[in-house]
Amino acid sequence: MSAKEITMIFSRLKLRNWKNFREIDLKLRRRVFLVGPNASGKSNLLDAFRFLRDLVSEGGGLLSAVRRRGGVSAIRCLAARTPPDVEIHVWVAPSGKPEAPVWEYELAFGQDNLRRPIIRREVVRRHHPRTGHTETLLERPLEEDRDDPERLTQTHLEQVARNQAFRDLANFFASVRYLHIVPQLIREPERSIGRSHDPYGGDFLEQIARTPERTRRAWLRRIEEALRIAVPQLTDIELWRDERGTPHLRARYQHWRPRGAWQDEDQFSDGTLRLLGLLWSILEGRGPLLLEEPELSLHPEIIRYIPQMFASVQERTRRQIIVSTHSIELLQDEGIGLGEVILLIPGSEGTQAKPIADIQEARDLLEGGLSIGEIAMTYTGPQKAHRLPSLLGGANGTDRSRSRRRKAR
Repeated sequence: MSAKEITMIFSRLKLRNWKNFREIDLKLRRRVFLVGPNASGKSNLLDAFRFLRDLVSEGGGLLSAVRRRGGVSAIRCLAARTPPDVEIHVWVAPSGKPEAPVWEYELAFGQDNLRRPIIRREVVRRHHPRTGHTETLLERPLEEDRDDPERLTQTHLEQVARNQAFRDLANFFASVRYLHIVPQLIREPERSIGRSHDPYGGDFLEQIARTPERTRRAWLRRIEEALRIAVPQLTDIELWRDERGTPHLRARYQHWRPRGAWQDEDQFSDGTLRLLGLLWSILEGRGPLLLEEPELSLHPEIIRYIPQMFASVQERTRRQIIVSTHSIELLQDEGIGLGEVILLIPGSEGTQAKPIADIQEARDLLEGGLSIGEIAMTYTGPQKAHRLPSLLGGANGTDRSRSRRRKAR
């Protein structure tokens, strides 16, 4: 069974001593929504998947992936206990059968006296669901690792000469895509020079331009149809290049002029650019897609339809989409299941992560008529947000504000 033939997903994730998380064990579906208070670890949970991608990306590897995150000490959870090693353990399964994993990868690492990451354990297993047999393809440290400890600064996963037996797994990790569009980067195309798959959209226009023309036109037509819901005056989107060869997007808006008027990306609103990036990213590729707060800059009525857009694309591609969000509107969709929403609950011993389906009180609230979005916000909303006006305005700030309103009347 090849990851190239069947769309694969992360079906389970275990973390130990990873950033906010002392220990979590999550079963994952094809669509996952992460919700929690500010600084609870939503971005850090997504970063565990990005870390796996960085291990196998060009110019990456364990040393690079750890340094990019500030070193082992910066990665290790502050609530870590013995053993203090950082551990990532994932299961990979066909999109249509998450209960039947094909691959299992486990990596535990600490640091040496030079503060370099050192592998304590690296394991690759291949499961054969039809026979129930599990085959261990790699289990480190090996004898040669003990003879030459320098070898433990690199994973076998990242080495082409070593990963042949499980290269499909490495290719799957490499297919992970993270997106958090920064509109200003798209408005300044010259910033894309030298960038490749920039998660913040620096090379977004170049990515569109590199797409084969037939595919590009088909995807832009689909994006046009979706954007017309959010921007009713929009009639056309096309790619063009200026005299220097720099790619640009332009859209035509219908108004009193017979042929409408064209605008380039530097005139698009933040919401239009973010929605463009979101729509393009879910059409592109089949690997897991990580999205951070896709609701930013969008109207609440548009946000409500984001889960349906995900579902529509997933029917065709079957790719996994893992989303962090603060939006109650995004979680109002009745098609979202309890098992798809994971609550992050911070505490003194690190952040816990639980599917709403595992919380009896949440299930009772759902039966009582609350939506999943309302339930999630009940658990994750700041408990003392009502105190902000008085804190910003002084002890009696709220009372003074009320007094001024009464006088104005």
